[in-house]
Amino acid sequence: MKHTLSALLVLALTAMVGTAAAQEKTPNDPRLFTPGKLTVSTSEPSYPPWVLDNNPEAGEGFEAALVYALAAELGFAKEDVVWVDVTFDGAIAPGPKAYDFSIQQISVTPERSQVATFSDVYYQSDKVVIALPNSAVASAKSFADLKTAKWGVAVGTTDFDYVTNILGIADASVYDDQAGVFQALQGGQIDATIAALPTALYATCCQVPEAKITALLPKDPSDEGMGLLFAYENPIVSWINEGLAALKSKGTIDELATKYLIADPNIPVISQ
Repeated sequence: MKHTLSALLVLALTAMVGTAAAQEKTPNDPRLFTPGKLTVSTSEPSYPPWVLDNNPEAGEGFEAALVYALAAELGFAKEDVVWVDVTFDGAIAPGPKAYDFSIQQISVTPERSQVATFSDVYYQSDKVVIALPNSAVASAKSFADLKTAKWGVAVGTTDFDYVTNILGIADASVYDDQAGVFQALQGGQIDATIAALPTALYATCCQVPEAKITALLPKDPSDEGMGLLFAYENPIVSWINEGLAALKSKGTIDELATKYLIADPNIPVISQ
């Protein structure tokens, strides 16, 4: 009798494992944070052009629209996408995540990849200088000219690394987040900051209209571009990458970039 029960238990467990495996790479994938849902984190507040009107559920803005396009590619209905608020620092911190992935312009770096796993890159942006028009840096033509400004950057970002390591500015003021940087710029506490071009376009339009984009800078050699951030070695990453690859091959990501991420070809370039 014991042998019969053991055999039945083995059969039941085998059937359960087989069922779970059959559901992988479907919306009911048991490896999801909540099977049946795609749970995504982004920052609060979220800014255009990445998320419009601080409302990712509307699916407007480059990253919000990308998530819904990706969800549809993977078989999720729009109502099955769940958004949660997580700060940038919280997203890049080591440890388990209460969501499937985070999307908030997180650059893929070797350091971050030691404690988190990234998807394939979905977008790579130019870096630009944002400066007050009456500051010395507004007409800068070289890295040496840029060093005459009072700089501010958000802690823990590739912008901070770029200002420190590429521009060689050792005394930049550090803020908890980009909103704090823009407030300091608006208040005249700093002359300049650095940001991805789409972020800068919105900042100079709506957040700090007193400032302007004064220069394009060389791409950051340590910044591979933006990726979706997962808990370290999350097993669904390869499935998500398949969805991203499909969107790239269909031209969907390029279409979204054209719609939401508009560059000005007349911005001056500083290369050294």
